[in-house]
Amino acid sequence: MLALRLLGTVRPATPLPSGGPDLSVTSAGLRFAHPVALAAGFDKDAEAVAGFFGVGFAAVEVGTVTPRPQPGNPAPRLFRIPEARAIVNRMGFNNHGAEAMAARLRALERRPGPVGVNLGKAKDTPLERAVDDYLAGVETLGALADYLVINASSPNTPGLRQLQQSEPLRALLSAVKARVDQLPAARPLFLKVAPDLAPEEVDAIVDVAVEVGIAGLICTNTTLTRPGLTGRVAAEAGGLSGAPLAPLALATLRRAAGRARGRLALWASGGVFTADDVLDRLEAGADVVQVYTAFVYEGPFLVRKLVSELHARLAARGLTALPRPPRDAAPGESRSSSG
Repeated sequence: MLALRLLGTVRPATPLPSGGPDLSVTSAGLRFAHPVALAAGFDKDAEAVAGFFGVGFAAVEVGTVTPRPQPGNPAPRLFRIPEARAIVNRMGFNNHGAEAMAARLRALERRPGPVGVNLGKAKDTPLERAVDDYLAGVETLGALADYLVINASSPNTPGLRQLQQSEPLRALLSAVKARVDQLPAARPLFLKVAPDLAPEEVDAIVDVAVEVGIAGLICTNTTLTRPGLTGRVAAEAGGLSGAPLAPLALATLRRAAGRARGRLALWASGGVFTADDVLDRLEAGADVVQVYTAFVYEGPFLVRKLVSELHARLAARGLTALPRPPRDAAPGESRSSSG
């Protein structure tokens, strides 16, 4: 993180490969130079936004942030599984609080792409008062964000995932959406969902999201399961991200796309390492594809590699733009643009 903070202060963003197929994306009224964005969790306090844009991300999502500072869970709380390209974390929303983030966002000199803010509930806030924390986050940070995300799916805050049940979710989304609608300018509101939901639970979340009128869903957060993993590190408590998460996250995305049928913007997160992974998510219905664990393992040249490979993949298919599913497509259907 120190290197990324410094990178943002000493030089502007390095131009990514250009020419060839058009990689630009518009989603929820936001424009992205290409579909590869940074997921929440890496820059929890908006300390290195310029640096992340500097290595090529089309968008940067900061947080998860809570209204007040909190230390998170005791260390050690992050564990790598390199042979599986995976990470287990139980960070617990450690952050410096909404006011500190607001000061950093105000100080940003330029935004090459959208900057999103991922909002969470403090650990010591009772679940029945969770809405208050999300509203406080909107109050402090809403006008400084290009989009907002409700994180009700982290496995590392006790009870948080209960907010994904239909009735509490409807109450939460309705209250936050009403407050977001009062901001001086429109801000898309997203909900980040878990990968451990039953298909019928995904359907119910989509239905509530459409009913309330939020912009979209981010599919998905980390998983409590350990698909194909054994050993001491895999047994650590916390959420699993990285390659083993990919099938679960992709299945959730496809289920959401089939239910939403174009009524929500869908963004993908979970197990994305290659250009083919990105294309799989786009063809499944995502507009934007977020990465986290791949950046941990592959470092600052990851985005440049993904963008170069996307150009090559599309050119090899004879496409002039990214493949886009029709807005009323059923799962597995897709539509592409060709020259």
